[in-house]
Amino acid sequence: MSNTKNDMQNMEVRAQEFAQKVATLRQEIGKSIVGQQEAVDGLLMSIFCDSHSLLVGVPGLAKTLLVQTLSSVLELDFQRIQFTPDLMPSDITGAEILDESKAFRFNKGPIFSNIVLADEINRTPPKTQAALLEAMQERSVTIAGEQHLLPKPFFVLATQNPIEQEGTYPLPEAQLDRFMTQIEMTYPSFEEEKEVIRRTTGLSKPSLNVVLRQQELIDYQQFIRSMPITDAALEYAVRVVTLSRPNLPDSMDFVNHYVSWGAGPRAAQFIVLAAKCKAAMRGAFTPNIDDVSEVIPNVLRHRIFLNYKAEAEGITLRDVFDKIRG
Repeated sequence: MSNTKNDMQNMEVRAQEFAQKVATLRQEIGKSIVGQQEAVDGLLMSIFCDSHSLLVGVPGLAKTLLVQTLSSVLELDFQRIQFTPDLMPSDITGAEILDESKAFRFNKGPIFSNIVLADEINRTPPKTQAALLEAMQERSVTIAGEQHLLPKPFFVLATQNPIEQEGTYPLPEAQLDRFMTQIEMTYPSFEEEKEVIRRTTGLSKPSLNVVLRQQELIDYQQFIRSMPITDAALEYAVRVVTLSRPNLPDSMDFVNHYVSWGAGPRAAQFIVLAAKCKAAMRGAFTPNIDDVSEVIPNVLRHRIFLNYKAEAEGITLRDVFDKIRG
């Protein structure tokens, strides 16, 4: 009993330390990024859960700057890949080349980085998308039968433009499922936009400090996974995911009527991980049901697909979330 109590106390102290680190990260990121707090927290959550995220927003909302800023304050290598229709898999993973001694050697591609920004991922054909998504799942690439491990930590942050559909190749459901969250970036408020213009039309540039180093980040990832979760919070996460699925014996009439495809088991895994991180970000060592509820939209947004009836009647994903969360 004494050991268990000490373990809980140690975890609580660790969670409070983590919350302080996150507060410092937010402050440092705020030197470059005005507002967008939900997007900042969403990306931090994804990184601390050792997972990948999809960023959706119109051009000009500082998606690239946000990712660059994250890499700076976390002291991580960063590569940006602009996805285009003519991009080849080898442009991402690298390829074997013939060197001066007439021997083949592997020339690493931009995927060999800690943070990879896959810009406009839906503008490249499925074959090239698959090269990136294989690396996301396996954390390695195989060239000419030889496996090459990717660096640790490794994150893919992919962007999609929601208003340009011509010339795009939407990600299939199975590939979307590899992203932990889909984060929506919105227009800034009037005051925030004023501050953006003030900062970006002058001569000064912010000087960013490193807040976390690589090994610290990896240690926090392990801490997040080690956090306990109550049966009630776990059951709530699983129940919400199962309620998102239509045409099952326990499905809700609302879901049967408006949803064509619900979330798979990976969604519940990610909800639990995200809820643990959410709790730690406020200094708690175990998540409650509110933590679970708050992370559900970002985790399920790209895993639930509405049918034509929903579109015709103006039903949105937010309506579905409200129903299945209870």
